Amino acid sequence: MREYDCSRSVEKLCGLFGKTRQAYYDQVWRQDNHHVADHFIVEKVLDIRQAQPGAGVRALHEVLKKELSGHHLLVGRDRLRTILQSHRLMLKRKRTYVRTTDSNHMYRKWPSLVAGLTVEGPSQLWVSDITYLRTVQGFNYLSLITDAYSRKIVGYHLSQHLKAQGAVAALRKAIKSLNGTSKGLIHHSDRGIQYCCQEYVDVLLDSEILISMTETGSPYENAMAERVNGILKTQMGLGKTFSGYKEAVKAVHEAIDAYNRLRPHMSCNYLTPNVAHQQTGILPKKWKPSHKQNLSLQL
Repeated sequence: MREYDCSRSVEKLCGLFGKTRQAYYDQVWRQDNHHVADHFIVEKVLDIRQAQPGAGVRALHEVLKKELSGHHLLVGRDRLRTILQSHRLMLKRKRTYVRTTDSNHMYRKWPSLVAGLTVEGPSQLWVSDITYLRTVQGFNYLSLITDAYSRKIVGYHLSQHLKAQGAVAALRKAIKSLNGTSKGLIHHSDRGIQYCCQEYVDVLLDSEILISMTETGSPYENAMAERVNGILKTQMGLGKTFSGYKEAVKAVHEAIDAYNRLRPHMSCNYLTPNVAHQQTGILPKKWKPSHKQNLSLQL
């Protein structure tokens, strides 16, 4: 009302509503503090999205929580969502698909070894998959190998074709990351020709890595690997169309580095993959799986 009646003092106007002048100023200060806090949070969100362009509310809240508490700011997930909405920072998801698996081939299809498996440390189970990236010249194909315990991407390679060499290159990088024995390690993948071909199988056998493959074509049987693909595209900036292969390679390196170093996982007690990779013992999950998720490995 002060804006509409400048002739009356704040004290008189407050008296009309049974409030004190101090209560009025307390309210103004609270509003100002909220504006300052909101501005601070927005700036931090923009900083985070430089490295993780697709980070959603849940991921942002986990990354921000520690820093905000250091500034004595208690911001729940609902308030963070409201702030993002008011500043038009909510993300819109869209999904498209390109077929990257050809299981209609003559090579041996190995049985699954992961049913009922409990993973209690790194380098016990790797999951592999191939996803596509768009460029103006056409598709590139990203082969990924992820540690099932820590969710760390331990091997990757971006190729301009869907031949087996790209998947083999990612596998060799993953093996180099072991720094020790591969005894008991299981490599799980779909039945795509890249994983069943003799060259790929020979690398696994030479390294004494056990081979496991999905029993059917259902994505739920390799859901963890599928989930990593989605995170890289929707949250780490790989869902865009790149000008060419060189730009895509650079973006892949940056995205995977940021993913491993910065992104906390609900399935790893909100640890980042790099930190989780140094742990042992079952990591608490912070989500409740659906019935379909209970049937398969999940992030």
